[in-house]
Amino acid sequence: MSVTELYSRYTRVWIPDPEEVWKSAEIIKDYKEGDKTLHLKLEDETLLEYPIDAKANKFPFLRNPDILVGENDLTALSYLHEPAVLHNLKVRFLESNHIYTYCGIVLVAINPYEQLPIYGQDVIYAYSGQNMGDMDPHIFAVAEEAYKQMARDEKNQSIIVSGESGAGKTVSAKYAMRYFASVGGSSSETNIEEKVLASSPIMEAIGNAKTTRNDNSSRFGKYIQIGFDKRYHIIGANMRTYLLEKSRVVFQADDERNYHVFYQLCASASLPEFKELSLMSAENFLYTSLGGDTSIEGVDDADDFEKTRHAFTLLGVKDSHQLAIFKILAAILHLGNVDLQPERDGESSSISKQDEHLHNFCRLLGVEHSQMEHWLCHRKLVTTSETYIKNMSVQQVVNARNALAKHIYAQLFNWIVQHINKALHTTVKQHSFIGVLDIYGFETFEVNSFEQFCINYANEKLQQQFNSHVFKLEQEEYMKEQIPWTLIDFYDNQPCIDLIEAKLGIFDLLDEECKVPKGTDQNWAQKLYDRHGSSQHFQKPRMSNISFIVVHFADKVEYQCDGFLEKNRDTVHEEQINILKASKYPMVADLFHDGKDPAPAAATGKGASSKINIRSARPTVKSANKEHKKTVGHQFRNSLHLLMETLNATTPHYVRCIKPNDEKLPFSFDPKRAVQQLRACGVLETIRISAAGYPSRWTYHDFFNRYRILMKKKDTSKKEDRKVICKMLLESLIKDPDKFQFGRTKIFFRAGQVAYLEKLRADKFRAATIMIQKTVRGWLQRAKYQKMKKAALKIQRYTRGHLARRLADRLRKTRAAIVLQKQYRMLRIRRAYQAIHRAAVTIQAFTRGMFVRKTYRKMLMEHKATIIQKHARAWLTRKHFVRFRSAAVVLQCYFRRMKAKQELKALKIEARSAEHLKRLNIGMENKVVQLQRKIDEQNKEYKLLTEQFSTAATSHSTEIEKLKKELQRYQRKKGDANQLASLQEEIDSLRLALEKAHGERKIVEDTYTKEKDVLRKRISDLEEENALLKQEKEELNNKILCRSEDAFAQNAVEENLLTKKELEEERVRYQNLVQEYSRLEQRYDNLRDEMAIIKQTPGHRRNPSNQSSLESDSNYPSISTSEVGDTEDAIQQVEEVGMEKAAMDMTLFLKLQKRVRELEQERKKLQSQLEKRENESKKPQVIEMKNEMDLDRDTDLAYNSLKESNSNMQTSWPNSDKHVDPEDAIEAYHGVCQTNRLLEAQLQDQRREHEEEVETLKEQMGTLREEMEKQQEVFFQTLQLSPEAQVEFGIQQEIMRLTSENLDLKELLEKLKKNESKLKKQLKIYMKKVQDYEADQVVEQTEKRRHELNRQVTVQRKEKDFQGMLEYCKEDEPLLVKNLVTDLKPQMVSATVPCLPAYILYMCIRHADYSNDDHKVHSLLTSTINGIKKVLKKHHDDFEMTSFWLANTCRLLHCLKQYSGDTGFMTQNTVKQNEHCLKNFDLTEYRQILSDLSIQIYQQLIKIAEGVLQPMIVTAVLENESIQGLSGVKPMGYRKRTSSMGDSDNFYTLEAIIRQLNTFHSVMYDQGLDPEIIQQAVKQLFYMINAVALNNLLLRKDVCSWSTGMQLRFNISQLEEWLRVKNLQQSGAAKTMEPLIQAAQLLQLKKKTSEDAEAICSLCTALTTQQIVKILNLYTPVNEFEERVTVAFIRNIQANLQERNEPPQLLLDFKFMFPVLFPFNPSSLTMDSIHIPASLGLEFLNRV
Repeated sequence: MSVTELYSRYTRVWIPDPEEVWKSAEIIKDYKEGDKTLHLKLEDETLLEYPIDAKANKFPFLRNPDILVGENDLTALSYLHEPAVLHNLKVRFLESNHIYTYCGIVLVAINPYEQLPIYGQDVIYAYSGQNMGDMDPHIFAVAEEAYKQMARDEKNQSIIVSGESGAGKTVSAKYAMRYFASVGGSSSETNIEEKVLASSPIMEAIGNAKTTRNDNSSRFGKYIQIGFDKRYHIIGANMRTYLLEKSRVVFQADDERNYHVFYQLCASASLPEFKELSLMSAENFLYTSLGGDTSIEGVDDADDFEKTRHAFTLLGVKDSHQLAIFKILAAILHLGNVDLQPERDGESSSISKQDEHLHNFCRLLGVEHSQMEHWLCHRKLVTTSETYIKNMSVQQVVNARNALAKHIYAQLFNWIVQHINKALHTTVKQHSFIGVLDIYGFETFEVNSFEQFCINYANEKLQQQFNSHVFKLEQEEYMKEQIPWTLIDFYDNQPCIDLIEAKLGIFDLLDEECKVPKGTDQNWAQKLYDRHGSSQHFQKPRMSNISFIVVHFADKVEYQCDGFLEKNRDTVHEEQINILKASKYPMVADLFHDGKDPAPAAATGKGASSKINIRSARPTVKSANKEHKKTVGHQFRNSLHLLMETLNATTPHYVRCIKPNDEKLPFSFDPKRAVQQLRACGVLETIRISAAGYPSRWTYHDFFNRYRILMKKKDTSKKEDRKVICKMLLESLIKDPDKFQFGRTKIFFRAGQVAYLEKLRADKFRAATIMIQKTVRGWLQRAKYQKMKKAALKIQRYTRGHLARRLADRLRKTRAAIVLQKQYRMLRIRRAYQAIHRAAVTIQAFTRGMFVRKTYRKMLMEHKATIIQKHARAWLTRKHFVRFRSAAVVLQCYFRRMKAKQELKALKIEARSAEHLKRLNIGMENKVVQLQRKIDEQNKEYKLLTEQFSTAATSHSTEIEKLKKELQRYQRKKGDANQLASLQEEIDSLRLALEKAHGERKIVEDTYTKEKDVLRKRISDLEEENALLKQEKEELNNKILCRSEDAFAQNAVEENLLTKKELEEERVRYQNLVQEYSRLEQRYDNLRDEMAIIKQTPGHRRNPSNQSSLESDSNYPSISTSEVGDTEDAIQQVEEVGMEKAAMDMTLFLKLQKRVRELEQERKKLQSQLEKRENESKKPQVIEMKNEMDLDRDTDLAYNSLKESNSNMQTSWPNSDKHVDPEDAIEAYHGVCQTNRLLEAQLQDQRREHEEEVETLKEQMGTLREEMEKQQEVFFQTLQLSPEAQVEFGIQQEIMRLTSENLDLKELLEKLKKNESKLKKQLKIYMKKVQDYEADQVVEQTEKRRHELNRQVTVQRKEKDFQGMLEYCKEDEPLLVKNLVTDLKPQMVSATVPCLPAYILYMCIRHADYSNDDHKVHSLLTSTINGIKKVLKKHHDDFEMTSFWLANTCRLLHCLKQYSGDTGFMTQNTVKQNEHCLKNFDLTEYRQILSDLSIQIYQQLIKIAEGVLQPMIVTAVLENESIQGLSGVKPMGYRKRTSSMGDSDNFYTLEAIIRQLNTFHSVMYDQGLDPEIIQQAVKQLFYMINAVALNNLLLRKDVCSWSTGMQLRFNISQLEEWLRVKNLQQSGAAKTMEPLIQAAQLLQLKKKTSEDAEAICSLCTALTTQQIVKILNLYTPVNEFEERVTVAFIRNIQANLQERNEPPQLLLDFKFMFPVLFPFNPSSLTMDSIHIPASLGLEFLNRV
């Protein structure tokens, strides 16, 4: 194309701008040859005439079409130049928030200064195994590419991360290492990947510092080699460091800090272990306060110090070594605070003897104070003839002190790096490695010194290696595609490198000047001017004689010569080093030992990789002159050469980090700073090299799909090769053959040609659009005219009808008006007459009412007067009657009294007569006779008692005599005559105490009765109150029930949903545990096999472990909550199974612990009761002696009292002459005493119970008081803690409380379960007995009937029916398992009943149950389970075998349930099936084991299916063109998608996925797998399809377009149709695809207005906010007619979605697995109907 065609009207160009570097403009007038200016219009509508030079070809850069803006790869741009690169990066960074962009082989990473959620473990999984061009640019993609090339090509790799300070180099390198640690995790248990990551906080602490550009700037370079074994697992690592900035230890610029470790140490100075360091705050130390502010916003130095110490511990650094490191660091701080005092002459200086900081420095390093004080202020000068000591001035002492501090820190830095390498070292042979180089980028400051010169020299070397590698890749690409190769001219910086490192170069002259005794920086600068003044890369500044300029590849840099020699020498006084060598601490002395390595160059090259050597016991001979040691420049040059050799031997991968602004603002882009760094880091050089050749490259397939619109229909319809079609098209469109080349698989274009093709494509689309618009508009106008014509005719028709209807309506209204007038006049006259009539009637009514009311009032007054008269007369009459009645009553009273007195006198006379007494004594004689008989009987008893009494008296007398003798003997011994009196007094006192006790007892009884009455009354009151409350409660409940029936229903529904959700979560956790168990079991088997191979030595013995862990589980019942009823049962099971298994059960341990506490409490309680009983038993013995002594006296007193009462009775009954026998009286008295004793015993029992209740209440109060005291103590302790600790402590207390409550509930539940199981067993036994009894009854009845038969019949022998049982010998069990499980192929039983092995196994189990052989049942089930596991392990990737055994395992589980005898599983059984139930054994535990095994098999089945489907998903669902011609391919640049070629081996269609799903479904269905399990498996697979497709969509910009959404929706509809065809709609699989469906709809929806935003928010409910925003950011128009999503629209979406409370989730967990359910599915087959084919080889089974 000519210039006039390119620079035509409406073309957009880039022009320079001082503020934004480049500014966009649009040409408003076509350019013609000879024009001196271009007429432009800027974006702000201002016009501009831009001058051009056609002869020098100085035209403004052309702008790429909008369709290419925002591409993942900069090389995909048609116009490759600086403004296009800058604009593309800016659009991606600011509008889409994408920080990563490819530029050919380089990954450009822009620091966002904000934490982004794109580095999680799910993102690592998403990038793992993917090709670099398949996903969006990411540091993980580069790491995956390096890892994959290492494994594929078996060649070492390197990732070179560069950029200036603050660009994010360290973070990028850290994420790359994290990716390697996750993907290539160590195969052993050493966790080497954790150690590799743990080295980062240590190196950041000792090597990073705050600068003006970065808060965490790395002040050294490092190269980390991560080693891998043959299986590509991490086995170790090694680190090299380069050019530590030692000057930062003693000097920091404004607003900068020293290394982080110093501030971390000062922040932790209050720790007790650091008391001896004598640390202060960082502001009080010179070396940490030079930069001003000592803190960083958002950084906690104390917390970072804890992380550093933890990293030291993880890497194996001992606590003693850590403390030694901290002592050395503290000593450096104290050294900086040493006070130097000048002397009067100014040529010398001194240090005070009492200087505290020097004392701390010497104490911490273990050196002599006096020597260090002396040699800090003096130095030794050695000549050939003599040695003398020279004083130093204050400035010289300061320089020497600073040099010593830098040297100590550098040696400590190297020691730490060496120990990190030692911790990361491994003895395993390294197969390959990946190196991560984190090195400083090109630096230029206002004042540039020796450090910047070395850094820029390193970048020159790296840029040279980068240029050669890019050139090499370009050459390989052209040769691979068989393109004619022409040499591309690229920038070679070898002259600049020669200027620095060649013979007599800058470094050589610097080293030579350092060897001169009185060499100066000025002399060295003059030598540079003289030697290199004519070099094109060296310049002398005009205004300075102590600086020089080097023209680097990135920019010119002026270096100040001051300090070059001193920094290059890096001299430290030998006397100070000798003092440190003599330290009493070995670690300090080892740091400065000379004999480190015989090859210093190699050691220096490797940085800090040399080892510490032990000091020799013999003193070494000192060298004559220390000045001959290697300079810093020489060491750095050697180490850089070694690094370049390493990089050249590996395959490099480049990451260029860009700092977008100097203010560290998030997502803020400064074009000036960005362009400066792009020029310095080589990105633009890559673009220039690419643009010099053929930068745009298309595969034939993609080119055909994109540009076939430019072809004619007859060309595309020809069945020719696409290469030929593409060649024909290009030759017709582009006339210049040099603008493109045809490769073997790709078409190569010069820069700008793709833009030209895009322009032609857009013109074609525009012409087609115009044609479509013209046709549509004509059709719309014709349709509009026809519609208007029809409307006019219809309007005329309706108008005429309207006029006719209006005339008729007028005539009707005229006639109606006349009728209305007539009626109205009549109505008006009628209403007037009616008004007059109503008025007359009203007047008459009021008048008549007035006369009637007057008459009524008169009659009322007369009636009231009559009533008053009546009441007055009645009152007078009543008063007169009352007076007369009272007088009559008085007279009657007097008369009656007189009559009564007369009758009393007569009665008294009659009473004194004998007749009366006789009447009274009638019947007394009979009573006397009865009493006499009773007296006789009592006399007999009395005689017996007297005899007994006499014998007792004799014995008593003898006893008294014995006591008297003892008393006399005692009196003789003691000689105390008053002993008897004292005993008598004691007896009297005891009697008084007894009487007092009796009185107190009465008082207690009274109080007890009173209290009892009060309590009864209180109880009755409470019962009444309780009844009232119950009544009120019932009323309230009724009201509540009446009011809230709907609310209750809703709550019930919600609770039901919550319960289902919790059940689902619990099931997920359980099945995850099962999965983890199977994984650990597999790992255990692998380790066991490895150990068996490795450790087969003669002296080594090991226990056989042939049985799997599941076998051990099946051999013994597990000690779980479902079996342990109480603690005693648990202890018994622990003794049976062993303490090793019991120790693993935490629940059992807690139960035992709780039981021990309860037993301890019971023991204390029983001990107190025992002591109480002993005290009570002692008291009755003492009281019994007293009661026996008082018994006789009480008897006598009682007898006398009875006599007196008898005499009184005789006096009171003069007519009774009978005598009462004394014996009867005594007997009566004894009866009364016995009654009293009984009452007293009852009272004592009641008192004892009362006391026990009081004691129990006191104990409860005591326990409550103790608990309250404990809680108060805990509360006070909690108050003293921090708020976070209070929350944690409260959570711990709550957990303990909930644990105890859960244990109680578990115990209760287990007891109930145990009781239930016992009752079930008893019920089974009783049912069996009943069945046996019924069977006996039936037999008896048949026998009776048989005896009743009169005639004789012939009995024929009949064959026994098959009972559905199979018998086998114990020796045949291995053969049974082998033929039926281990060696069985699914094809062998494909023509039989589904799940035949399960039925056969159950029939064998049933026979073992029938024969009551528990060992046989146990052995068969265990062998079967282990056999199934072996088969699955052997065929771990066979879907058919796994599905076959899943079906059989589930069927065996269903059989064990169906024939278990439980009524819940027997509801659908037939009578025949009920006969096949198990009789003797309960196999509930084995049902659980089979259920767990089914879960494992199901998870293996899903993994196999996912492994088959996962590689198909992306290409089939996202990339496959199900609707031909809909999707348009965009240019992809250097990083091509692997699936972009239609003929690729890895390209799958949707039909392939559907065919595979059909295969899975048919296999599962044919093998008899339950339909519910098939549905769950399909749901799981559809979820995986959804997750993988959506995750890929969220990480790929090229598929986020309208056409992809259309294709995606069509593909999903095909999958939904497959579900409908297979009748799987109820499986929930379609619902799992909802996020992907909504993502497809989101791609198709309009994205402009706020209404569109609301529609998106209401539609995309299954997508999270991050996913919606990510898709909108990734949305890319395929054609120019589409519009991009604006930033304002995305912000509107985010504002609308703020109300959502959802976790910040971007990617779906495609490894998530739904919990599987195995619903009970009984079989309709009976055991006796199953036929066993002979092909199974089971002839040894006998049918029973």
